[in-house]
Amino acid sequence: MIRIVCVLIGYVFGLFQTGYFYGKAHGIDIREHGSGNSGTTNTLRVLGTKAGLIVFAGDCLKCMAAVWLVRLLFGGSYHNIIYLLCLYTGAGAILGHNYPFYMHFKGGKGIAATAGMVLSFHPWFVVTGVIMFFATFFTTHYVSLGSLLVYTLLMIQLVISGQTGVFPEMTQGQLIEMYVLFGCMTALAFWKHRENIGRLIHGTERKTYLTKKNKVEDGSGHEAGHPDKAD
Repeated sequence: MIRIVCVLIGYVFGLFQTGYFYGKAHGIDIREHGSGNSGTTNTLRVLGTKAGLIVFAGDCLKCMAAVWLVRLLFGGSYHNIIYLLCLYTGAGAILGHNYPFYMHFKGGKGIAATAGMVLSFHPWFVVTGVIMFFATFFTTHYVSLGSLLVYTLLMIQLVISGQTGVFPEMTQGQLIEMYVLFGCMTALAFWKHRENIGRLIHGTERKTYLTKKNKVEDGSGHEAGHPDKAD
């Protein structure tokens, strides 16, 4: 039951679509431009770097807030499985971000929300995630590739950490539950990025820059939105 409660808490927090509300505040529906997603990358491409960073921060913080609330509510009575409960909460926030019911279940891809979960989960995972993502991003400028590599590396790190005593109060069964849960989150990330993976394989994936190099086109071939207008 406590696991379901944590997922629901996360889902409620995840429903706050920062990109959608930011776009509306600037007179557009972000889902009608660029890739059609309401997440950080599409916001950055359509509205500029400043907008992208604001949306990333908002989507990241909503997941962090959900995890912090769960730690506050259940950290004492469920201290032995608090890391597991944090993952359930993060999973709920990612589901809320990806599939918001009031937007016909059309949200983002959950990467910024995942970053918030990692930041509030365990310090050691933060270092790994930051290094892997930014090393990949600044080398290739592929957000999708960096995101998927982070998920893969964190999955490996979680298993290694669990089996080497980083979570000493958890039983082997609880550790396996945690591995399976994060494995499902990893699978969801790959599923949400399936089109990106296809473009990466064929060398047609769009690169993203923290500069004015981003160009977003709509279906008619015209530039959509106002790149870097928010800078």
